[in-house]
Amino acid sequence: MKTLTLKKARERSVLRKHPWIFSGAVSIVNSDPQNGDEVIVQDSDGKHIAIALYCPFSNIRARVWDWDSSRKISKDTIGEKIHNAILLRKNLSFDSKVNAIRLIFAESDGLPGLIVDQYSDWIVIQILTAGMEKWKAEIIESIVEITGITNIYERSDVDVRTLEGLPERTGVLRGKEPPELIEIQEYDLKYYVDIRKGQKTGFYLDQRENRQKLRSYSKNKSALNCFSYSGGFSLNAERGGSEIVLSVDSSADALRLANKNTILNGLNDNKFGWLEADVFHQLRKFRDENTRFDLIILDPPKFAPTIIQVPKAARAYKDINLLALKLLNKNGILFTFSCSGGVAMDLFQKIIADAALDADADVKILEKLHQSADHPVSINFPEGEYLKGLICQKQ
Repeated sequence: MKTLTLKKARERSVLRKHPWIFSGAVSIVNSDPQNGDEVIVQDSDGKHIAIALYCPFSNIRARVWDWDSSRKISKDTIGEKIHNAILLRKNLSFDSKVNAIRLIFAESDGLPGLIVDQYSDWIVIQILTAGMEKWKAEIIESIVEITGITNIYERSDVDVRTLEGLPERTGVLRGKEPPELIEIQEYDLKYYVDIRKGQKTGFYLDQRENRQKLRSYSKNKSALNCFSYSGGFSLNAERGGSEIVLSVDSSADALRLANKNTILNGLNDNKFGWLEADVFHQLRKFRDENTRFDLIILDPPKFAPTIIQVPKAARAYKDINLLALKLLNKNGILFTFSCSGGVAMDLFQKIIADAALDADADVKILEKLHQSADHPVSINFPEGEYLKGLICQKQ
């Protein structure tokens, strides 16, 4: 029997049902488990407290599969967890016009390192851990059986896989090669999604409700959408009544896709502007030109993939928010986000407060924003709450 024994008094987090076991908490590993193997987790007295998936390469040495050590991983237990995750989304009662959702959200759904997104009639899988990689075939079978969707594409092309001793992978897992663009529906708007090369698995599903929220702040506004990608916030700003929406992104491909999305929805092209530029440089240029806006959206990429990068990320978040606050007109609205898991909401709010001080701006928080409900957060795994946002008004 392969076992992982914890150091004395280091079992508390596992007993509190946190799924990560760090290398510093491990005392002994017996029977030479290989990457992705199951191990019985026991306390220093030898009492079994969980079953986990082992990785000898990562600082997260094991990820709990179940707190009942008799419930070993199998096709049946995988299928049960996938079924429960999908049932949760069905119980959320999404609008019938929404056909793109996250079906499985890794640790929060008891499937550590497994991301599964549905885009209309396509499933995109992202596997981040060795434990899930080992059971890929059973995962695919269960998804097909439960959803009835047979077109499955893999987007395991993320750096974090190297921490688990895994190569990056993309490609068809089941069914046919996907088209260049897949059309999805999100409430009253449609979007083209590139599941083969697009950011994340193709689209930012976690911002769904925040895009809707933007509409109520957009009427008669001049809007600037930074890090705009395929235009999700831009289109919703126009739908909310913005007079003009300027979108800035460093990717020409993303801007072309965003423009296609405006055409797809028959929106007024005269209201949109597309600018290929580095956001940091462009914000400074706007400042120097004394260009002002009524509404600014900052939805940058993950500045801090790991905790060690948080100080550097904090400086970057402060920089862009300081510049944005200087560009806002009086009573202007700032939608600002961080998707860095290592940057907690209280730290993010402090960063914005520091930016406001340096901008000599009186700023009020109107609302706090989070990821969509199909990205649930396990009560014992706060790390799952990675997306945080603030709606601020400059007085």
